[in-house]
Amino acid sequence: MDYTILGSTGLKVSKMGVGCGGPSRVGRSTGKAIEESISIIEYALKSGVNFIDTAEIYKTEKIVGKAIKSFKRENLVISTKKSTWRNIQPSHIKKSIERSLQNLGTDFIDVYHLHGVILQDYEYLISEIAPLLLEMKDQGKISFIGITERFNADPQHFMLQRALEDDIWDVMMVGFNILNQSARDRVLAKAIEKEIGILVMFAVRLALSKPKRLKECIDELIEKKQIKPSEIENNNPLGFLLHKRGAVSLVDAAYRFCLSEPGTHVILSGTGNISHLQENLGSFLRPPLPVEDLTRLKKIFKLVDSISGQ
Repeated sequence: MDYTILGSTGLKVSKMGVGCGGPSRVGRSTGKAIEESISIIEYALKSGVNFIDTAEIYKTEKIVGKAIKSFKRENLVISTKKSTWRNIQPSHIKKSIERSLQNLGTDFIDVYHLHGVILQDYEYLISEIAPLLLEMKDQGKISFIGITERFNADPQHFMLQRALEDDIWDVMMVGFNILNQSARDRVLAKAIEKEIGILVMFAVRLALSKPKRLKECIDELIEKKQIKPSEIENNNPLGFLLHKRGAVSLVDAAYRFCLSEPGTHVILSGTGNISHLQENLGSFLRPPLPVEDLTRLKKIFKLVDSISGQ
């Protein structure tokens, strides 16, 4: 497993992070027993992953807490989040942090995010909620402050572009993938300047794991004139990535594409079973995609900013 430093935080993080939300929520959404979900996280940690991302709303914090018990806390980086879309008050944040600490079985949270923020809520959050986060940071209950966008609703990254104007954010979680690379210029460039840690979500969603959904997305993007039909084979739009020197699957290509992007630190990978986890780990151990494939992907999708890939 490759490691890097998360922006200016000084935290040494694995390039792959275990995502405990998404469609599977480490198997809980598909009916897996709690013990099975715990074993998935444990397997990832034994394989060299040291970054785990969860959230209050995922209802997986207690699972993470049980999974990390037999590992040295100082070697792990734990990220959790508080949702912001229900008239959140400062008192809610304080209670949520205490609850998350208890659920995770830890004395501190490495990265605590405001979760799924949209532009219309941002000014309230920066003026009313951010001061409390700074207070919790001073108390040592959280080490670094993060913010995550709501990528399905904001594929143009309007909220994060606004957030980049402030200096409070140590870490940002951004939607970025083969199909929508707009964060490169709109978020990552300035984040690099400011040494902000970047967590990538949506590296793989339905469009990059289900051929039917990919075809629907390509048709939509052609209709919107965000990609040119002449630059893509409509019946097999990403087939050129699969060759001896290239990717072994589209999911493999999706992870390796994000890994190669300057300014990204942790690529989140969610799964509900160990065999799928093993496949994903394999992608993080492979070399970068060939330069010609990366160049072609950037050319095809350079104008896309209207979809998330879901």
